[in-house]
Amino acid sequence: MPAIVVVGGQWGDEGKGRATDQLGDRIDYVVRYQGGNNAGHTIVTPDGEKFALHLLPSGVITPGVVTIIGNGVVVDPKALLEEMDGLAARGVDTSNLLVSADAHLIMPYHRIMDKLTERYLGVQRIGTTGRGIGPSYGDKIARIGIRMQDLLDPGILAQKLQGALREKNQVLVKVYNRKAIDADAVCAEYLEYAERLRPYIADTRLVLDQALTAGKTVLLEGAQATMLDLDHGTYPFVTSSNPTSGGAAVGAGIPPTRIDRVVGVSKAYATRVGAGPFPTELFDENGEHLRKVGGEYGVTTGRPRRTGWFDAVVARYATRVNGLTDLVLTKLDILSGLPRVPLCVAYDVNGTRHDEMPMTQTDFHHAKPIYEYLDGWWEDLADVRKFGDLPANAQRYVERVEQLAGAPVAIVGVGPRRDQTIVRHDLL
Repeated sequence: MPAIVVVGGQWGDEGKGRATDQLGDRIDYVVRYQGGNNAGHTIVTPDGEKFALHLLPSGVITPGVVTIIGNGVVVDPKALLEEMDGLAARGVDTSNLLVSADAHLIMPYHRIMDKLTERYLGVQRIGTTGRGIGPSYGDKIARIGIRMQDLLDPGILAQKLQGALREKNQVLVKVYNRKAIDADAVCAEYLEYAERLRPYIADTRLVLDQALTAGKTVLLEGAQATMLDLDHGTYPFVTSSNPTSGGAAVGAGIPPTRIDRVVGVSKAYATRVGAGPFPTELFDENGEHLRKVGGEYGVTTGRPRRTGWFDAVVARYATRVNGLTDLVLTKLDILSGLPRVPLCVAYDVNGTRHDEMPMTQTDFHHAKPIYEYLDGWWEDLADVRKFGDLPANAQRYVERVEQLAGAPVAIVGVGPRRDQTIVRHDLL
């Protein structure tokens, strides 16, 4: 069976785990294909138990699913082991996890450089999580990165560490006035991680090829989202990898011809964490209402998220760039109780209307939302399970989002639990 990609349609935190979780036991493999422990998925079970995941694919909560951390991910081994231990303490079996031998490692100097660089940039900072993701990807591109497979060869690990720290220590000491990092100490620390991680390291490209050939269902899961894509997002206020659907094939090690469906996930409004342009951002009581009622605080950092109205320009862009075949619209319930619900249908840039994403960063920074206003609804949606049972105005809102985005809305989320879902058509 072909692979399915799940991608964020906005700036992240859309509830991508909802799409994965909805497919449940019909999925055989869930693959995380990019990012690091700077992102997170929140899964809420029907009995209200909440799981906050950072590196592990969301399929880890479903028994029997093989979860894979692909070659496109950067892995902090300490964070990974802590997450696995935390789930084990709650009775979750992580023995079905595989980690690509070619996934790059986040090293202690990556975290240090991340924090120092952000501090140095001051008001021009990107708003990273300080977890070393960007510097790790930087070393990967510079071809001085250290990979999971290097943990299996102490000699290679020591050699690569010495080579990387030759330059890093010069920068730390002479530019930032910090202490040099001891290569031997880092090597010893990471060899301890290697002992525990050895059984999980695999040629995941081969595993996935065999699975797809055997007719298994493979779901490719991105972290972050379209507008944070290194190439297609609001550069430079983006992540260091490619969350868009094109990155799925590269980051998982499968050919694009294996991908059959691309599912985009968007909130019924919009949020963003970190710096960068956000045309529909709210600074009034409506923004605070969305943040409070929607629980808009980062899964990984706890930072309050910036909030705004749904942006159909971004939605159309996400549909076009990713080739979306389906949409999952989450958190429709958060809009209950508003007399009118605005939808951004276009931008005004210095007096010129833009129905599509402006080409330049300058124009996007100056974009002002053009709103269309729909009548709101007051009903509580928590127990609604059929689209026809939604209030008429809520139905109209979903249908207008679908029309503006240019992709059919397959699933509507009306609460945080996995069962608080309206299925309009099956994703499979």
